[in-house]
Order: sequence, then C-alpha cells, then structure tokens
Amino acid sequence: MQRGSDRLSVHRDDEMKHELQGLLRSGHPTRSEEWHDPEPSAEDDPEVWGGPVVPGTPRASLETVRLELARILGRSSFPAGAEDLARTLRRKNAPDAMVAAVRRLPHEARFANVQELSETLVRAG
Repeated sequence: MQRGSDRLSVHRDDEMKHELQGLLRSGHPTRSEEWHDPEPSAEDDPEVWGGPVVPGTPRASLETVRLELARILGRSSFPAGAEDLARTLRRKNAPDAMVAAVRRLPHEARFANVQELSETLVRAG
C-alpha cells in the first residue's frame, strides 16, 4: 500500500528499519563509534526538565536561582533597582513567575550584582 506522504523510497525505508533493529531490540545504542552517541548529563548539570526555576519553589536553591538570573540578565544589567530588573527580565522573556518575584521586592532596593538579587529573592520567597 503506497501512501502519498512518503518522503523516503521503499528501499531506504527498509534500510532504516535494518539500522534501527539493534537499538530497538537491545534498548541501548549499538554503534561501535562512541562519538555517535549523545553525551549523558553530568551530576552537577542544572535540571532543565522540571520547568523554570522560580524563587519560592522547592527546587529554587540559592545556586539555581543565581544561575537562572545570571543566564538571563548578564553583567550589563547591574547595578539596578527592582523595577528596572523586572523590566529587563520581561524584555528578555524570563518566566512570568520570576518577573513577578522581582516586582514584589521593595522598589527602593538596589542590587550591585546577581548574587545580591538572588539572595534577596531566596530570602523573600
């Protein structure tokens, strides 16, 4: 039966089935060249599967909040007040909960770097 949406020929389709047969049967990569396989995650890699890091959640340790803020804000955003940082986070498409957490900080507070901001957010959260 021929489907109209086939992108590959019948021969290439059979060839691909043969290539994947070992993987499907064994449940692990069967290539002899190690460089073909993706690199496994390290123990100290940040978690990316759990959604955004937001102050006040169980996953939000000082280190994870600082890493996320540093990744989004960078060095050029400091020194700044809470409102300016919230605007920068919004402009750089930060998670809404992160922006809201920064907006809840006192407006007169000024932060010299990401460390000060993350410590304040973790204490407030």
